[in-house]
Amino acid sequence: MKSIILASTSAFRQTLLKKLGLPFLAVPPNIDESSILQESAQALVMRLSHEKAQALANQYPQHLIIGSDQVCVIDGKIVGKPHHFDNAFKQLKAASGNKITFYTGLCLLDTETGKFNVQCELFDVYFRQLSDNEITNYLHKEEPYQCAGSFKSEGLGISLFEKLSGRDPNTLIGLPIILLLEMLRHHGVNPLLD
Repeated sequence: MKSIILASTSAFRQTLLKKLGLPFLAVPPNIDESSILQESAQALVMRLSHEKAQALANQYPQHLIIGSDQVCVIDGKIVGKPHHFDNAFKQLKAASGNKITFYTGLCLLDTETGKFNVQCELFDVYFRQLSDNEITNYLHKEEPYQCAGSFKSEGLGISLFEKLSGRDPNTLIGLPIILLLEMLRHHGVNPLLD
């Protein structure tokens, strides 16, 4: 079995990948994650996922490299990580009473053959109406400033929602595990058989 590299420093993605029980190494891809003018959310996350995986290809020439990237869209606007309270408050205020869609790109690159598969998985989050106090208290309790959309669904963030809609709840956390497993099986990697 080829060694697996996760092109990410995200603790969330590492935790999700550990669930599979497959050995892997997490390596920062160090790429420019800026969007291109007029680039759609889907195109952005697919491009960045591929670029993250490709950035490590020379360093790991006989490996399977996983790249992933995520943004959310609120009212037609691409929203990334808030980085601080004020941005997070604005994001949650805009999400209140709305549906937001998460776009998560996933790339699996076989550096030995140069072949790659890149796809985008969508996940919808329906927010209930939130008061300013609820938003403020939530942000102080969980400080989700490194999370696209300004919440942690695996934590207290679940209290902000009316419902969730998507194929794989792991997608919301940052790594579509069901899709990843499909890709890995095409490369002969199956945690149930290895």
